[in-house]
Amino acid sequence: MVSTSELVVGVVGAGAMGSGIARVAAAAGHRVILGDAKSAAMAKARAAITKAAARDVEKGRLDQSGADALLGRITDAGDLTAGYAAFAECGLVIEAVLEDLSVKRALFSALEKVVRDDCILATNTSSLSVAAIAGGCAHAERVVGIHFFNPAPVMPLVEIVPAITTSDDVAGAAASLVDGWRKTTVIASDTPGFIVNRIARPFYSESLRQMEEGIADAATIDWAMREIGGFKMGPFELMDFIGNDVNYAVTMSVFEAFFYDPRYRPALTQRRLVEAGLYGRKSGRGYYEYREGVERPEPNRNLDLGHAIVDRTLAMLVNAAVDAVSLRVASPRDIETAMMKGVNYPKGLLAWGDEIGPPVILSRLTALQAEYGEERYRASPLLRRRVLEGRSLLAHDPQLLST
Repeated sequence: MVSTSELVVGVVGAGAMGSGIARVAAAAGHRVILGDAKSAAMAKARAAITKAAARDVEKGRLDQSGADALLGRITDAGDLTAGYAAFAECGLVIEAVLEDLSVKRALFSALEKVVRDDCILATNTSSLSVAAIAGGCAHAERVVGIHFFNPAPVMPLVEIVPAITTSDDVAGAAASLVDGWRKTTVIASDTPGFIVNRIARPFYSESLRQMEEGIADAATIDWAMREIGGFKMGPFELMDFIGNDVNYAVTMSVFEAFFYDPRYRPALTQRRLVEAGLYGRKSGRGYYEYREGVERPEPNRNLDLGHAIVDRTLAMLVNAAVDAVSLRVASPRDIETAMMKGVNYPKGLLAWGDEIGPPVILSRLTALQAEYGEERYRASPLLRRRVLEGRSLLAHDPQLLST
């Protein structure tokens, strides 16, 4: 690759994520070529980036000359229906297009015919296999996952995801480059959901299960997870914020990719909301109503109930984090960083599990599995081993490579 200062970055897909990535790269001093098959998307992206730059000037984060320079570094790739020749000089091209495997494979297959031999092709996929996306390329070794979180200019975490076919040099170059963009990078295995979207599933699924069982309503569970658990947002208000269609799609993708492991099974309630078009804030209604004047239901502030809700959900989250260590999804350090930087958890889950006590976490899971008889509550073998050995969940284990 050419030096970072001279690197031209291409971004294909000018939606919220693509335009945000373009803004991040331009702010780091790169010339950026941004393209989308829809001209309306490009116009919207340009307006959004211009508005964001003006806001930065207003807030004193950028002077006017800096804002003008940033905007000047972003150019339009032109009509992509005619091909991708506009990206020929890029040293890195990041795709942020439809989360569809066939679309991404076809895009990379077309791009590699026009870009330089040393150009890195990066996918911003949140749930698809990087290896499967690279499978459409003649040179799969140049394909890597660079997964930003939305909104890309604000969220500090980026997951770097090498596929089984990605060269070490490409993965290292991608991590170094994004580190230079003042982002926090973690290395994740090319497994369903990577780090964050895999480990975070119980935050939603166990909350949905408790609501479906009538243990508590959405407002009470959200209150408990915020006020007792210390999370920035409760699971139901967060799903409404993300979009129930988006959250459900990621859940389904992870569930299917794990060969229908019951730990990742979506909730029927979630499916019904999506079928009814109740996506959350963007549709005006989800788990809550967002029409003007409609007040949110009051939670039941019973502390015993609140603690029971948090304890159950947290046991599942800690177990998911331990299991990710056991299966070498990422190092314990990167798992802790990812969950705090990617979804703003108040603590790293492994450290949180140590604070509560691994035997306590194991006993909660054992009780849940005995009550329900479901595999979804099975404890990670590594959690059992740590309890037997009396060791920390953050302890280095020489039996686990890359930890």
